[in-house]
Amino acid sequence: MQDPNEEKLKRPVVERERFGGTDRATRISRDIDPEKRAPIDSTEMSKGPEELSDERGSRVNWRVFIVASLIILAFSVWAIMMPDSAQSTMKTAVDWIAENLGWFYVVTVTVVIGFVLWVALSKEGGVRLGPDHSRPQYNLFTWVAMLFAAGVGIDMLFYSVTGPITQYLHPVNASPESAAAAQDAVVWTMFHYGIAGWSMYSLLGMAMGYFAYRWGMPLSIRAVLYPLLGKRVRGATGDVIDIFALVGTVFGVATSMGIGVVLLNVGFATLFGLETGLALQIALVIVAVVMTVAACTSGVDKGIRLVSELNLWSCAAMMLYILVTGKTAFLLNAMVENIGRFIFTLPERTLQTFAYVDGGSEWMGGWTLFFWAFWLAWGPFVGLFLARISRGRTLREFVIAAITAPVLCDFIIVTIFGNSALSEVFNGNDEFAKTAIASPEQGWYDLLEMFPGATFLVGLATLSGLLFYLTSANSGAMVMSNFSSSIPNPEEDGKKWLRIFWALVTAVLTIAMLVAGGVTTMEYATLIFALPVTIIAYLVMASFSKVLRMERAEREGRIRRRRATAAHGGRAPEKTWRQRLATLRSYPTKKSVERFVAEVVGPSLDAVATEFRELGYIVEHLQTMDEDTGITTNTLNVDMGEQRDFHYEAAAVEANVPSFGARNAPRRRQVPAHRGLHADRFGRLRPHGLEFAADHRRRARPVREPPVVPRLFARALLPVGRHPSHTADHGFDSGGAHLGG
Repeated sequence: MQDPNEEKLKRPVVERERFGGTDRATRISRDIDPEKRAPIDSTEMSKGPEELSDERGSRVNWRVFIVASLIILAFSVWAIMMPDSAQSTMKTAVDWIAENLGWFYVVTVTVVIGFVLWVALSKEGGVRLGPDHSRPQYNLFTWVAMLFAAGVGIDMLFYSVTGPITQYLHPVNASPESAAAAQDAVVWTMFHYGIAGWSMYSLLGMAMGYFAYRWGMPLSIRAVLYPLLGKRVRGATGDVIDIFALVGTVFGVATSMGIGVVLLNVGFATLFGLETGLALQIALVIVAVVMTVAACTSGVDKGIRLVSELNLWSCAAMMLYILVTGKTAFLLNAMVENIGRFIFTLPERTLQTFAYVDGGSEWMGGWTLFFWAFWLAWGPFVGLFLARISRGRTLREFVIAAITAPVLCDFIIVTIFGNSALSEVFNGNDEFAKTAIASPEQGWYDLLEMFPGATFLVGLATLSGLLFYLTSANSGAMVMSNFSSSIPNPEEDGKKWLRIFWALVTAVLTIAMLVAGGVTTMEYATLIFALPVTIIAYLVMASFSKVLRMERAEREGRIRRRRATAAHGGRAPEKTWRQRLATLRSYPTKKSVERFVAEVVGPSLDAVATEFRELGYIVEHLQTMDEDTGITTNTLNVDMGEQRDFHYEAAAVEANVPSFGARNAPRRRQVPAHRGLHADRFGRLRPHGLEFAADHRRRARPVREPPVVPRLFARALLPVGRHPSHTADHGFDSGGAHLGG
């Protein structure tokens, strides 16, 4: 009869083998006693950026670059040389998609929404985009501003007026100009700019951020699919994935830019008396490209961050002005009702296809399917950008913030503009209604001119629209350069000349679609080129589910082995309540940390390095002075052969003394004694994090002693098929210091 405990030990083996466990060609000397040789192996998932890139530096992926460029330029030439043919062909394709594949888009978006909510609400929602000790790079306001500015284009201003009026005068499932049509008019636009699009952004963003900052892989979609496709992501399969993502991104950004140019065209004509038309639109594209090139070459921190914050402030000022000078009570009442109706009807609208309504497929193709395709096309672009700025956030924090904060901003804009426009229609302004439907850009500015101080408001709105345009084009150029490059380090971006090139290509495509038929042609192109991205979305969900299962298995293993192992074997004695209380109320000074690092940490890592060298490993123990703290940082590097090298770093970080401990704390600089694995320097995110004497999340309670090095070694150097929960934590004793769990 089989031992039940033995069966439990085999479960992690099966779980690990699902991730492609392989033998490792180590550099261990063959003359070592097999009993002493460490049974170290790894899984395919533990391989680092070198598995996905032949070179460590950033380089252009010429296959992706050339093929994607040819596709886009060929389409642009076709649209410019034969605009009628291009428009009619795309309309035929869109009609076929709307009639035969509309359900597929609807189901895809619904599944994506359910998946990201499941991740956020599950136990794995606490996993960080980075090692467990990492913290966000940007403060909350800046982060939300960048989320909002990157994920919301100028097209939202474009549709915030024409959308509600069209749904009121020509509703799909209600009588025109009825109370039911009025209730649904704004809600439909809110739905199209609601959580569906942001769920798509969240899916790709959290997946790319997880693999980049927690596993040390390149910040790309092909890296996300590594658990499913293995080494094939290095070759033609990975290139095809990047080509689809890149082409979809270019068309999505070009559509937003085209709509933005059409809108800004009217704004500049209103302000400066210029003549509207294609010539002015092309001139605006050229000016915008010049400004985009200047902004994108300054990088994320300087360019995009500044423009994003300015964009949010200008948009907030515009909304506040309209709210105060307009029908304030009506707008606030309508906003509350619209949000409530949106929440109440969200499940029904999400799965609505209007299969029983005459003309339902045409309405779906012109509205819901277009927006779903638009979000899908923007998914890789915005997802990569969100991952780029979200290192240190938890999956739960990332998803909830992405589907609440920017969506709430969207709702405010849509309800204020939409209900202001509907109020004019309710009062019998039929001419304005016709203009808003026939020429949405003119209708938007006509609405602004109805408020007091129209010149000021039009100028502010044009500035806000220009900033929306710049943030989309700016971040789009950065993401396109990344998709067409091989960049092992997720903290780096593509070369500057690549950003300039893609900004120019996007401008050419925008002009081509304006020539071929304006906004309508852009909508057609987006709906067509977003189709391959739906397949990528399903692959990403399958791949990410796999790694989350492994994350769950490892975390459950750590919970089951909380108690430490003493250096002499067996369990280390638990601390008494007095000892725990003393630890809680004691805070190390800089001098005590320096002494501990010099007398305990350094010698202990020397002993560990010596032990590994005796086992035949190539080991480095580096000691460098930290400029911030003035305390020595100890780093241990173990060469793992063909697998990703193992890195462990013990460093000091500062933390404020909490108010309850200030009475006992010396009046000096307070420095707790550990900062787990320094992923910023190495870009390799194993082991996962800290769970030592004090919870690392409690910033106010620093750890008096450094963390237990061997526990990290035990988890990082596990043999394939063995799980941390069933592997003893072997303590090391150096200089009388116990470094066990």
